[in-house]
Amino acid sequence: MSAELVPMDVPCGLRASHADRDRVVDALTAAAGDGRLTAEEHEERVGAALSARTLGELAELTADLPDAAGAAPVKDVVRIEQQASSTTRGDGWSVPRRMEIDSEWGDVTLDFTRAAITHDTLRIDLDLRGGTLRLITRPGVVVDTDSLVIGYGTTKVRPAGKPGVPVVLRVEIHGRLNMGRLEVRPPRRLFGGKTATA
Repeated sequence: MSAELVPMDVPCGLRASHADRDRVVDALTAAAGDGRLTAEEHEERVGAALSARTLGELAELTADLPDAAGAAPVKDVVRIEQQASSTTRGDGWSVPRRMEIDSEWGDVTLDFTRAAITHDTLRIDLDLRGGTLRLITRPGVVVDTDSLVIGYGTTKVRPAGKPGVPVVLRVEIHGRLNMGRLEVRPPRRLFGGKTATA
């Protein structure tokens, strides 16, 4: 579990973000819910997570927790096929090695802000005809569209963080986009410093 929350190739001295703290709090709450932590341990660790300054401090809080019993294994290939429909992968989804997306006049949203990232690369084979492919990223997630063929479509790619942040996941998009849109952006900021992904 801790490897998903704080990837091993990220320096432990790196400063933790609000999203990093939220992921650890969610994991601690799940652990308390299935009996892996007592109420007192949960309260103590949540307090420590909310005040943690680095990824190393966060990693220590989940290092002794086993994976949840019966957790679904991460798939190597996930296929989304739809027509005039919309699909969203949101909080806690497990990012596979490869996705095949075949969508006609529909939207597909892949939100990486709280996703479980266990591979360093995700290849997306895309056939999008009308509609939008929307990727909501976080620092450390980079998107490569060099192999995407676009016909009567538009792309808008915005980085999720400052240069120099270690790469956690590289998303490579291959295939075709016809009469549609590719949008890559970080979560939208709301008043009070909170974020929204919609």
